[in-house]
Amino acid sequence: MKNLLLGIGNPLRKDDGAGNYVAKSFRKAGWQVIDCGTAPENFSGTVRRHHPDLLVLVDAADMGLAPGEFAIIPKEKIRDVGIGTHQLPLDIFIDFLGDAPGATLVIGIQPLRIETGEGLTPAVREGVDRLIGILEKGKVGSIPVLTGES
Repeated sequence: MKNLLLGIGNPLRKDDGAGNYVAKSFRKAGWQVIDCGTAPENFSGTVRRHHPDLLVLVDAADMGLAPGEFAIIPKEKIRDVGIGTHQLPLDIFIDFLGDAPGATLVIGIQPLRIETGEGLTPAVREGVDRLIGILEKGKVGSIPVLTGES
């Protein structure tokens, strides 16, 4: 396996299901895709066994962007953004994985609504569809990186 994408979130909390939606919709040769729900740590064994060249974690994150916008979140900024539906913080999960993946990227998708209910809001659905298109084209490098000014 070359690349692994873990979609993270809770699809029963509206836009928090953005990562799950990506995991269910994205398919590309050379990628394994897993919908982790709210517990990506349950899949750490899979990451360690397969040693992907690239591990991509996709999750809803309050980054102060427009709903549906997405960005790569540097590891040192993970705790600064609102990613909060998991048992284990993502930066600790990444540390736990060590060098099992060659490289790890966290892609945050700005939610509009994180409340009980199913289905993504239209702006977030449009954003995740754009993200899926970028991933399908292999253009991960075109995804903006979250900065202090974002």
